[in-house]
Amino acid sequence: MKLDPVSLRLFVAVMEESTIAAAAAREHLAASAVSRRLADLESALQVELFTRSNRGTEPTAAAFALLHMARGVLNDLDGIASQMRDYGTGVRGHVRVVANISAITQFLPGELQSFLALHPQVDVRLQEQISTAIAQSVAENAADVGILNDGNYGDRITLLPYRTDELVLVVPTGHALARRKAVTMAEALAFDFVGVHPGSAINNQLTRAAAEAGLPLRLRIQVTSYDALCLMVAAGLGIGVMPRGSAALYKGTLAIRAVTLNEPWAQRRLALGVRTEESLSSVARLLVDHLRNPQRPTTLP
Repeated sequence: MKLDPVSLRLFVAVMEESTIAAAAAREHLAASAVSRRLADLESALQVELFTRSNRGTEPTAAAFALLHMARGVLNDLDGIASQMRDYGTGVRGHVRVVANISAITQFLPGELQSFLALHPQVDVRLQEQISTAIAQSVAENAADVGILNDGNYGDRITLLPYRTDELVLVVPTGHALARRKAVTMAEALAFDFVGVHPGSAINNQLTRAAAEAGLPLRLRIQVTSYDALCLMVAAGLGIGVMPRGSAALYKGTLAIRAVTLNEPWAQRRLALGVRTEESLSSVARLLVDHLRNPQRPTTLP
């Protein structure tokens, strides 16, 4: 059996984009060419990967099983090509990183800047996701390194210590809570909230805290970034919860104030997630070492 890497790459594109047409557009090919490649792949594997009807194509259980393996194969092939390019271009490879917004806004800009200054030959590809999606991306080999809230994500990924942060309550400067040094969640729940990503760790924590206090969580609006949250809070649309380091970025330009949350869960730990430390490529290990010890110079083997 001979498997064509191009067909595998097109298969992954179809799985990620959900339709043949979208995958074809992404890969700059005709939809008929992508469909033909999928048929050839099914013939080579002697298994049905998609069920076809007048409503389109639906992946089978075999397709989801192949997706994880195909990503691993393609990543290994990319790694070979990347390392061979070392001899001609000096590029030493790439690392796929997925991180939550807390890590991206508080820690990664400076840490990636110092890493790339030391290793300009390494290409870091960063994408934002919520923590549960990060764990899944790492487990399925869609990412090499994840940065997420510490927690229980099953045994398919390994968590390594990274950083700690603190959640605070963000309120407009004229708000009833603005002059307080610290508040409890029960006190904050008397007011409307601006929430962040549905399914995010912060939103899940707010829901749990409201349930434990026996009070409703009045989410007036939900946004997908901390800058949008701060803008909505400054406009008087509610109060919000976010990391202190992220809130500090906006306090100088917006009429908001960060108030300490007197709750044990406000102190959080962030972790680095990898499939296994042994599975890391040399450049991915280099980045992990740098993120865990940003003050210590790192060198390629």
